[in-house]
Order: sequence, then C-alpha cells, then structure tokens
Amino acid sequence: MATFINAVLCVCVLLVFGTCGTMCESVVPGFYVFGDSLVDNGNNNYLTMSLAKADFPHNGIDYPTGEATGRFSNGKNAADFLAEKVGQPSAPPYLSLVSKSKKLSSTNEVVTGVNFASGAATILNPTDELFQKSIPLTKQVGFYFLVHDELIKQMGLDGAQAHLTKSIFLIVIGSNDLFGYFNEDSEVSKQYTPQQYVDLLASTLKGLMKQMYVLGARKFVISGVGVIGCCPAQRKHNALNECNLEANYLSIRYNEGLKAMLRDLKTELSDINYSYFDTYYVMSVLIQNPLSYGITEIEAACCGLGNLKADIPCIPISTYCSNRKNHLFWDLYHPTETVSSMFAGLIYNGSQEVTTPMNVEELVKL
Repeated sequence: MATFINAVLCVCVLLVFGTCGTMCESVVPGFYVFGDSLVDNGNNNYLTMSLAKADFPHNGIDYPTGEATGRFSNGKNAADFLAEKVGQPSAPPYLSLVSKSKKLSSTNEVVTGVNFASGAATILNPTDELFQKSIPLTKQVGFYFLVHDELIKQMGLDGAQAHLTKSIFLIVIGSNDLFGYFNEDSEVSKQYTPQQYVDLLASTLKGLMKQMYVLGARKFVISGVGVIGCCPAQRKHNALNECNLEANYLSIRYNEGLKAMLRDLKTELSDINYSYFDTYYVMSVLIQNPLSYGITEIEAACCGLGNLKADIPCIPISTYCSNRKNHLFWDLYHPTETVSSMFAGLIYNGSQEVTTPMNVEELVKL
C-alpha cells in the first residue's frame, strides 16, 4: 500500500511541475489504441446514429484548446497521457482518417499510431448492429487490418514488422460488457452464469489479440476493469449512495479471468510481452483514501444533473463543478482528467503492486 501511495504522490507532483524530461523522448515508433469511451478521442463523432458522444460542452473544458473533442472527459484521457510518456502525439481517431472519402493512403499519420476506440464499445458484438452506435472491438481489430496493409505499402513488409514489433498496443475495454449483464432487458444474463460470461469475454479478447499478433503486435498494455459499481450511475440507485457490490464482484471475476488469459497467451506465444494494469485495485485505494490524493468527492459526478449529478449526463444544460481536480468522476461513468493522468503515470512506471508482470517503462525497453 505504501508503495502505491508514494507512486501516486509522485504522479501528483508531476502534474504540478510537468511530466516532460527523458520520458518525453520518443521511445516507441507507434502507439495504437483499442477500447471504449475511457480512451475514445473522437471516433464516435463520426457515427451518425450513436448517442454515445462527447463532442459538445462541457466536455473538453480543460483540454488545451478548451473545446470538446469527443473525449469523455473535462480534458485529456489516459491514452493521451500515456502517449506523451512514450514520446508520441495523441493518435488520431481512425474514422477521422477515412472520413469524407479520405483514404489511409493519403496520410502517413498511421505510422506513429491510430486510435480505434469507441464510446460504448464492447468485446462481444452487439445484437443491434443495424444501427452503428459504437465500434465493437471486433470491428476495431478489422480496421487495424487495413492500417496494417497501409503500413506495408509505406514501409515494406520487413519495415512494417520491425515497426510494429516495437510499437505499443493499448487495450482498454470490458466495462460496457459487464454493465450490459445487469440491464433489465439483458439477454446475456439469461444465457450465461456470471462465470460463464466473464470466461466468454476473456476468451473472445484472447482470440482478437491473437489476430493482432498475426499482424505484428507484440507489446500489449491491457487495463483491467475498474470498480464499476462505484461510479455515480450505479451509486444513484442506492438510497445511501453506496456502491453496487454485485457489479463490483463481476468486475473482480472478470479481471481474474483476464489475468489468467494473459498468462496463457504468453505461454502460447512466447515472443509477446504485456503489462496488465490493475485498475480495480487503484480505484479502490483512491476511494478508500481519497484525501491522500487530493480527491474530496468520490461519489458525485462533476458534470451532470440530479442525484449525484447522474440522473442527466454531462450535456450543455448540465452544471459542472468549479474544481475538477478534486473529483474522481467527471460524469456519471468517466474519471476526471486529473485521475486519468494518475492512472497513466502508474501504468507507465508503477510498481508490480499495480502493473504486472512489468510496467510500460520496462515493456518498451524489451
């Protein structure tokens, strides 16, 4: 516990005095992001039918431009901060590269990285794909196939493979699949027991990572699911604003399955390496000892309306807190920029208490 506390306090100091130095030098050739709204930086802006969007105020109020970009945050998200630490710019949203009939061949941005993440994305394919509300992980990996082909065109087969072998592949997903299990009209809860369901999620993710491996990916950064039952959207259903213990228990079971899957994958494919971030543990420590990290509000969202500011999401008519740095949650689901920066700092150089079997700083040196 002490190691974690010291690490987070160090991150907090970096937030005040800056994060540059040697870590801002480029240490990886490419940074490729897959996942959900925790790391989406604008892909859903291009999905006409999607309701999971953040391209409007008050989102982005603390972003460098002061404008909403499609990030579900008051500022940057964890993928932005981690990209900085490995010396790369924030990867452009994939759909921004192919919008308005623009072709990947018209840009060399794919070399330094691409963000495929999508708000509301899931590991399992949704049943209502008639309307494209998000980009599920299977489709994100399909988009990566196209980027891989473009890298070969630009760099040649050997050059592309050498590039991808040293690149980082960040995967942050799973929360929406778990939330879906508890929906009133959930079909999956009728089909699977909780254990069967989390096993299915882990095995599906394993298959997708193997596809990425075939196309060059060797260094993975995988984030476990956080304490999802303690987000404002879940707390508001309890008269005492307490966490949803059933949702948290499912998160624990999924994370255990995810760690076991990663160990098995390493056994099967010995030349891959990975860093697993224990988001659940980190969030639990923050919730139990918030004042130690400058957090004074762990229950209510900063932006929204109603009970815990979670009855209505962060939209232009919502109100927002004046001090975003002391809130754990920006809106009813997502962390503030400050907390995302803390997470990224620990992903990069945290101890084995929070990153296993290594942190990203160690991963990039392999």
